[in-house]
Amino acid sequence: MALHFQSLAELEVLCTHLYIGTDLTQRIEAEKALLELIDSPECLSKCQLLLEQGTTSYAQLLAATCLSKLVSRVSPLPIEQRIDIKCFLTGNYILNYVASQPKLAPFVIQALIQVIAKITKLGWFEVQKDQFVFREIIADVKKFLQGTVEHCIIGVIILSELTQEMNLVDYSRPSAKHRKIATSFRDTSLKDILTLACSLLKEVLAKPLNLQDQSQQNLVMQVLKLVLNCLNFDFIGSSADESADDLCTVQIPTTWRTIFLEPATLDLFFNLYHSLPPLLSQLALSCLVQFASTRRSLFNSPERAQYLGNLIKGVKRILENPQGLSDPGNYHEFCRFLARLKTNYQLGELVMLEEYPEVIRLIANFTITSLQHWEFAPNSVHYLLTLWQRMVASVPFVKSTEPHLLDTYAPEITKAFITSRLESVAIVVRDNLDDPLDDTATVFQQLEQLCTVSRCEYEKTCTLLVQLFDQNAQNYQKLLHSPSGITVDKAIQEGRLAWLVYLVGTVVGGRLTYTSTDEHDAMDGELSCRVFQLISLMDTGLPQCSNEKIELAILWFLDQFRKTYVGDQLQRTSKVYARMSEVLGITDDNHVLETFMTKIVTNLKYWGRCEPVISRTLQFLNDLSVGYILLKKLVKIDAVKFMLKNHTSEHFPFLGICDSSSLSDFRCRTTFYTALTRLLMVDLGEDEDEFENFMRPLTVSFETVLQIFNNNFKQEDVKRMLIGLARDLRGIAFALNTKTSYTMLFDWIYPTYLPVLQRAVERWYGEPACTTPILKLMAELMQNRSQRLNFDVSSPNGILLFREASKMICTYGNQILSLGSLSKDQIYPMKLKGISICYSALKSALCGNYVSFGVFKLYGDNHFDNVLQAFVKMLLTASHSDLLQYRKLSQSYYPLLESLTQDHMSFITNLEPPVLLYVLTSISEGLTTLDTLVSSSCCTSLDYIVTYLFKHIAKEGKKPLRYREAAQAGQRLLHFMQQNPDVLQQMMSVLMNTIVFEDCRNQWSVSRPLLGLVLLNEKYFGELRSSLINSQPLPKQEVLAQCFRNLMEGVEQNLSIKNRDRFTQNLSVFRRDVAEVLRSDGSTDPGSLDMMS
Repeated sequence: MALHFQSLAELEVLCTHLYIGTDLTQRIEAEKALLELIDSPECLSKCQLLLEQGTTSYAQLLAATCLSKLVSRVSPLPIEQRIDIKCFLTGNYILNYVASQPKLAPFVIQALIQVIAKITKLGWFEVQKDQFVFREIIADVKKFLQGTVEHCIIGVIILSELTQEMNLVDYSRPSAKHRKIATSFRDTSLKDILTLACSLLKEVLAKPLNLQDQSQQNLVMQVLKLVLNCLNFDFIGSSADESADDLCTVQIPTTWRTIFLEPATLDLFFNLYHSLPPLLSQLALSCLVQFASTRRSLFNSPERAQYLGNLIKGVKRILENPQGLSDPGNYHEFCRFLARLKTNYQLGELVMLEEYPEVIRLIANFTITSLQHWEFAPNSVHYLLTLWQRMVASVPFVKSTEPHLLDTYAPEITKAFITSRLESVAIVVRDNLDDPLDDTATVFQQLEQLCTVSRCEYEKTCTLLVQLFDQNAQNYQKLLHSPSGITVDKAIQEGRLAWLVYLVGTVVGGRLTYTSTDEHDAMDGELSCRVFQLISLMDTGLPQCSNEKIELAILWFLDQFRKTYVGDQLQRTSKVYARMSEVLGITDDNHVLETFMTKIVTNLKYWGRCEPVISRTLQFLNDLSVGYILLKKLVKIDAVKFMLKNHTSEHFPFLGICDSSSLSDFRCRTTFYTALTRLLMVDLGEDEDEFENFMRPLTVSFETVLQIFNNNFKQEDVKRMLIGLARDLRGIAFALNTKTSYTMLFDWIYPTYLPVLQRAVERWYGEPACTTPILKLMAELMQNRSQRLNFDVSSPNGILLFREASKMICTYGNQILSLGSLSKDQIYPMKLKGISICYSALKSALCGNYVSFGVFKLYGDNHFDNVLQAFVKMLLTASHSDLLQYRKLSQSYYPLLESLTQDHMSFITNLEPPVLLYVLTSISEGLTTLDTLVSSSCCTSLDYIVTYLFKHIAKEGKKPLRYREAAQAGQRLLHFMQQNPDVLQQMMSVLMNTIVFEDCRNQWSVSRPLLGLVLLNEKYFGELRSSLINSQPLPKQEVLAQCFRNLMEGVEQNLSIKNRDRFTQNLSVFRRDVAEVLRSDGSTDPGSLDMMS
């Protein structure tokens, strides 16, 4: 259907089909037709028609969406058309919508306002008749504010949306352009918008509030959102991570000081909080959170004290009238507000305030009440604990003589946390609620905050914990020995004991965060004794008497005790062992290590089918096996000797192959064998018999697999065994960091067992659960870590290993091509993940320096050629967007390409032209990515290609006959570049754009290929230079021209290292000078501030 024949009615029908149609075919047809509309020349007129005469909201929404896409294009509409759109929307359409019938739907108004905001932002520097035509937005909006409440609401929403749009980074455009617009908006308009919003709020408060009037409520809500957007503005271009909420400081401009120094400003928002209903009052609190986060340097010392005093008075008033805090939204924002007070102000400043003693008492009572009501807004407790953690941590640094009173209140906070958590257990068990202990991430976060608070007046906390632990342990023992143990009571006691063990681990770990004494260490010993006794009690009752939550808590405690009292630098004479030696016979860290290892072996024996306990236990074992001094102690322990000799499923069930166990549970086996092999390595030396004995269980498993493979039955069992073996071997290979030990592994696995893995990849190529562990094992074997693969000169092992890797990569690469096209959610796990591992393995081989690749061609061996062809085939199954979208794929592909361009340019030049174009395009797109590793690899690859081409051109006609083959390779590349001149030109544009306009984090890497590109394309470089200079006002043009002359000053027509270094130095100065020229405000057309168009 031709678009110019489409009537208004037809367009409206298409919109209805698209947005609310139930027939899938009709929706697809409608989407196709409307996509054509966006690209058609009639789009603008059709949008205007739909807005003026459309009868359905969906037609108007489509018009707004199309306009948004039109004004957001990289090549913008002519300025006259954009002015027309803005005037049409702000003047005729939205302003008059109230009088029109029917009214616009809210989502249509929102979409149209977004169009206005986008036009204003993208045209911020546009000039017509010596005026910035798109900066009159505030004057336009004031017309709205003089009208009815509905008009006023729309005006406020326009300002709010504009402020958000100005703050929004569009990564498809140069970040420097965004910063320049945002900074100009900040300096020229944002303060006026905030002042306007505050005056509107004062007007609201001045009149009696009619909270039943919905439009009045809506107006207040929109004005508060506008204030919040102003205060959330990224004032200095830091693009702070919003998830790091507790670290935030609002960098208010110095010109706003007067607003913030005026006490009435803070009073306004505190009054609004007390006057408004919960939905609106929480917005007022959100604004106060930002006010409390104002940078310290905005004020001098007396001003800061006065400002803090006003904040504290507001806190006191809220806590004295706490009715509003019963709303979860208000409660959450108030907790954030309290946390921000300590983020930006020092304890020494707080204690000097007159209201401090009363306010700290009120905050302590509020915190205690909050902790006791643990089920109410649990996500807000984090902020309260943050406040107390930072207050207590600051105590040693307070120089003021005024009392901080934390020694009074901190123990009460700790006590409230402990008792509330223990009391929660009975309610959770009896009412069958979600157990907070199951959310381990939140529990760990809260415990890490509590550990600092708990060490303040530690004697009180320790006495409480000892009393509670003894009482609960005795009750638990009675229940264990009672013949009719009530299940509910037992579950409650186990939950309470789990919390107590977590808490003991927390306070012991707190020793590292707070000043400690010998007495404190002795108290740690008292508490630790009880947990070690509980471990003995629980382990003697296995397997009948077991509780997963207690086990996980015990592992937390053991890890905290390890960090605090076991290690290379810690004192052996710590008082912690005094009480432990009396009760348990544990006199030093050697005895503790024995207890650790006995516990680890017990867990691995009896908890084989409980993945959380096994993985946490193995992580603990792995942490123990890292330090050399600890390893020397560990290998003398009987439990370790037992593990080294008996690592079979008979003793450790988690190593078994069970149909009920998930394949993902096998992952922990890698951790187990990494730790075990580290322990083996301590005394292994060159003892091959010892290594053979260690590998015997794996030898038996492989022989079983071989038998089953040959007899062709129980294939599912074989697959599960091979997955386990691959994970085991990867752990072993990871830990073997010496040439001698790695050679033992290689001799064990080759040639007998590697072919088994090859067959597995060939058979189960479509099952990532099987292929991924095998490919990862091969990638690990290829890693020349610590030069472990530098075999003796008489050994062919390096080449043999590469041949096996080549076979596996080729097998996998050829087989996955048969999978055909895959859905978006399947393409990564089924194909791209395996490809990324293959690329990683190949890159390790190319960079490992243990294979002489020239040998393969010399002796007619095609393994190297085959693997390179497999690389190309796999590459062509992925799109350019896939290469950049999936981080693991991009971080294996681009470094591999860097290796190929460095040492194997003959392969690159022999690629078919479409393939070579694909590779070069992938480099071009990778240059602009935010991942520095990827962009640096792209720069290096491009540098090698450009250098190769430059050297070929320089030596053309000079080479003797023996270099004819190399000359032909260079000629092929030169011919390709002559056929596709835009490839290198585009990359030069990208690099120059990065240097001039972007936040370039790898300037050195960018400079290296840029010199070669300039020397190869001097004419195009001249065009780029002219376009940038001519886009600037006349006064700046000569300065920029001088910058470009300085850039090439002293740079010769060659790519020697000395010449490159000179260019890199010049480029650094050039970037700084150009940034200074462009930073000054001017009437530059922002569309020209981009060399990539």
